[in-house]
Amino acid sequence: MTENDKSSQTTAILPAEPAALGLTGLAVAALVIGSGYVGITSGIDKVLMIPWILFFGGCTQLIAGIMDFKRNNIFGATVFTIYAMAMLAISLTLFFITFGNVTFDIAHYGYGLIAILTFTLIATIASMMANKVLFIILVVVDIAVVGLILHYLTGAPALIGGIFLILTSVLSFYAVASILLNSMAKKTILPMGDPFWKP
Repeated sequence: MTENDKSSQTTAILPAEPAALGLTGLAVAALVIGSGYVGITSGIDKVLMIPWILFFGGCTQLIAGIMDFKRNNIFGATVFTIYAMAMLAISLTLFFITFGNVTFDIAHYGYGLIAILTFTLIATIASMMANKVLFIILVVVDIAVVGLILHYLTGAPALIGGIFLILTSVLSFYAVASILLNSMAKKTILPMGDPFWKP
């Protein structure tokens, strides 16, 4: 068997590009969470957020992350998997807030978000080597998370966090459309932009 034959076999067994799947999960979850923070939803509506965050934000991004590990894409694998875990944690937090007969300090949630922000800042720098759309999405996520940290640790309004989560959703849906349309057409229909950083 020649090297070309081996290369062809390896390429043939790779999973499909999972970024559109993962970004759809992010887009749906960010829209659902953001709607709560800007006051579009309240009360019982927030309980109904849990399955959307759990399945789209958590499970969908986890599937995309696992697929990217198989594709040897360390960026997509790490980002989607970490965000999946964050969404699963948010789902469980909402569940305890709603149904748990326990007392807790909501500031713990704020410190969890600080950890997510730290990771997101690292991912933002790495995304400069991917494309402009992913970089902008992560910058917007950074701002959203900062807004939510201030909300949970200082009592500041959550409006900024909510607005930037909804913007995250819009940008993520653009990226999904770009990946799907460009892949199917085999040419650039919606550009993602060249990397800012080419080491």
